[in-house]
Amino acid sequence: MTALPQSCEKKLGLVIDLDTCVGCHACVVNCKEWNTSNYGAPLSDTDAYGADPSGTFLNRVHTYEVTPDVGVPQIVHFPKSCLHCDDAPCVTVCPTGASFKRSEDGIVLVNEDDCMGCGLCAWACPYGARELDALAGVMKKCTLCVDRIYNENLPEEDRIPACVRTCPSGARHFGDLGDPDSDVSKLVADRSGVDLMPEMQTKPVNKYLPPRPKDTLLQDSAALELVATEPKGFLAWLDKALGAL
Repeated sequence: MTALPQSCEKKLGLVIDLDTCVGCHACVVNCKEWNTSNYGAPLSDTDAYGADPSGTFLNRVHTYEVTPDVGVPQIVHFPKSCLHCDDAPCVTVCPTGASFKRSEDGIVLVNEDDCMGCGLCAWACPYGARELDALAGVMKKCTLCVDRIYNENLPEEDRIPACVRTCPSGARHFGDLGDPDSDVSKLVADRSGVDLMPEMQTKPVNKYLPPRPKDTLLQDSAALELVATEPKGFLAWLDKALGAL
């Protein structure tokens, strides 16, 4: 079995804002592309364009309709990937030592050369964040794009996970959650960030920012005022043209 480090110098991870995620799946697509063409064995697909497509993804987005106790029902898009837990059961259950947590930055990785595809880590993970690559025969998981964040050949702005770099709504944030003065830690404190399934006691590094109530706009009459009473420019022409039909 693999031992967890006593402590980590950093706790690199993600903060995901459920209030601004629009469910566009750009993070899923870019994650798939980057991890297929770079780190480790490619993320395979089986019958990708057939009647029963399946494949390996390190990041997925689920969509739910939520009815809160206060406020109106709303749609919540929920991205899910490895949470790089401090007390990661997927690491301690691994019989070959293929699954491990790095002491220098807290990232949980899989040494694919040592993985025998037994699936014990997938059973141990309470978040369903691991997938068995059917063609490669090894377990796959989010690496926080470790091959990007330390790559000095990339521009500095690209040395972040692919999912963070591509998010069009700015819903994904990356940084050191072990540093209380980091931007991500301040964001978690300001927005009351939460752990996913804290009852499992895995101490996930990644945090989620809960969605804000969506009925506040309706209570603000000023926000509902029309910007202009009469259309101008192109809109005036379009209004006239449509009125003549």
